[in-house]
Amino acid sequence: MTEGPVGPSLIRLAVPMIFGLVSIMLFNLVDTFYISLIGVRELVAISFTFPVTFTLMSFSFGIGIGAAAVISRAIGEGDQHRVQRLTTDSLLLVALIIICVAGLSFFALDSIFTLMGASAESLPLIKEYMIPWLSGVVFVVIPIVGNSAIRATGDTKTPSWIMMIAAGVNAVLDPLLIFGYGPFPELGIQGAAIATVISYISIMIAGLWVLGIRERMLTTNWPGIAEILRSWKALLYIGIPAMVTQLLFPFSNAVLTRIAADLGDATVAAFGVGTRIESIAMIGSMALSSVLIPFIGQNLGAGKFGRIKDASRFSLRFAFVWGTTAWVILALFSGGIAWAFSDDPEIQNFIQQFFWIVPFGFAFHGISQLVSASCNALHRPFHSTTINILRLFLFLIPLVYLGSQIWGTTGFFFGIALGNLATGGVAWYWFRSSILPGALIE
Repeated sequence: MTEGPVGPSLIRLAVPMIFGLVSIMLFNLVDTFYISLIGVRELVAISFTFPVTFTLMSFSFGIGIGAAAVISRAIGEGDQHRVQRLTTDSLLLVALIIICVAGLSFFALDSIFTLMGASAESLPLIKEYMIPWLSGVVFVVIPIVGNSAIRATGDTKTPSWIMMIAAGVNAVLDPLLIFGYGPFPELGIQGAAIATVISYISIMIAGLWVLGIRERMLTTNWPGIAEILRSWKALLYIGIPAMVTQLLFPFSNAVLTRIAADLGDATVAAFGVGTRIESIAMIGSMALSSVLIPFIGQNLGAGKFGRIKDASRFSLRFAFVWGTTAWVILALFSGGIAWAFSDDPEIQNFIQQFFWIVPFGFAFHGISQLVSASCNALHRPFHSTTINILRLFLFLIPLVYLGSQIWGTTGFFFGIALGNLATGGVAWYWFRSSILPGALIE
């Protein structure tokens, strides 16, 4: 990552990540599609679960971001012992955190979803999905952090293959366990959760083999609690702000779902479908964000600051091209998407509105994602968190609430687009004028 043309290098690293991330996003999309075939009640229920499942996974995303930043810098500095210690300790840390958080969530399911606006009719269906998912979530988070460690080496192909395997296993198991084909029991919405857990168990085994056997980034040596705590301190310096940043996404999704609930179940269903497809539409910016962290980390460790500046300029151009293209494609195919996910005319209408309005802000949302990733790689995690706090509390929630009050569901969607536009503009100006120059001087 420290040699060669910057733009082509980033694209070469990002392309495999696009395929891998699309595969992972298909988890939610495939689940949503098959569950929509059961009925509207089930579709509404699965829409409520997304913010909560993403919240728990955000802990692993945060640790993964911290791991990618510190491991890649250690690789750039040539410190192999440090690489092994950080990789091993990051997996141990995320397992301990998620076991505690999942345990607390298990006992608070009713309260959590009631606060989100779920009806008494939806709660039993929500719990059918959440209980098996929580029981196996530790197998979900370990591969996420493990893949971040593999990417820190500059290898984006292996993590992508691992993610594609998981998506393939899930796609096969989903219809079998949801509808009960052949010898499998008909488990409905519960079957989707079980399929997800089994899929992640398969890639956890594969990821640990790559880290331990092929890359030799794991160690079984016990260095003493003091050295482990030093590793955790380095990981959590970036990981805690990154966790907070990641938690803001499901929190904002939960708040927006709550606002949507006041507008009716049709709005909740359309918003649920829209956010899942939005994740896939933003995959280019997400892939580039994933590779920016190890790219900047290795070049920071090697003292090659000019390459970091070139990467930031390339990121801006990429975000605009990708976001605009996604908007055009989704608007043109919005009718077909709506028809595929629901036969309810009201839900179909709202899904189409979502894809004509919300993607207008995709380019600017991509900019804020790339700036956030760059801040973490530069060991400026609190700047990244600040950008996302501004997005949520200064722009997104106020504009969405105001729009929903003035113009109903249409205003709700316009609020999302305008919130992303404002955040992207502010984030880029701050990064180029202050954050990047200050980090490279130090």
